[in-house]
Amino acid sequence: MRNIRRPLAALLSFAAGPALAVQAPAPPPVDPCAAAEFHQFDFWAGQWDVYGPKGKQVANSLIEKVYGCGIRENWMPFQGAGGGSLNIYVPGAKHWEQFWIDSGGTRALFVGGLKGKDMVIQGEWGGPLVRITYTPGADGSVRQFGEQSTDKGKTWAPSFDLMYKPHLSGTAFPTPQS
Repeated sequence: MRNIRRPLAALLSFAAGPALAVQAPAPPPVDPCAAAEFHQFDFWAGQWDVYGPKGKQVANSLIEKVYGCGIRENWMPFQGAGGGSLNIYVPGAKHWEQFWIDSGGTRALFVGGLKGKDMVIQGEWGGPLVRITYTPGADGSVRQFGEQSTDKGKTWAPSFDLMYKPHLSGTAFPTPQS
């Protein structure tokens, strides 16, 4: 028995040795969010003081990059319903989706994408069709311009016009409420 074990052990050792030596190292994990499309809306991420068309601050907004591929908005108005959205690029459909909900029970799904330097999305929001254009400014601001249509997109009328300006660093920023 002793004579058989040695050749068998040597054979197994020889067989295992070369196989281990030729194995390539495992490839690094693939980042599902590495594609440039997932970063087209990154310009909106930040802590913002939000101003209405008359230059009066109307809200704070915290826009965060989350879950590797997503962007989460925490809308904190000084009056009215707070809310927020989840935003993500959908590779199979080659567009962005935004799902909005607020404390008033409203929800909306917007779909769109990058047009030039602007992010443009649209969807039904409480009845009319709404188109929202996010435009990054050279000064680090972001304009959010909303239009609505009651004739399925044939004509558009301005609905809201907001300017997101970076929140001053070193000053307290409100915590989003759930």
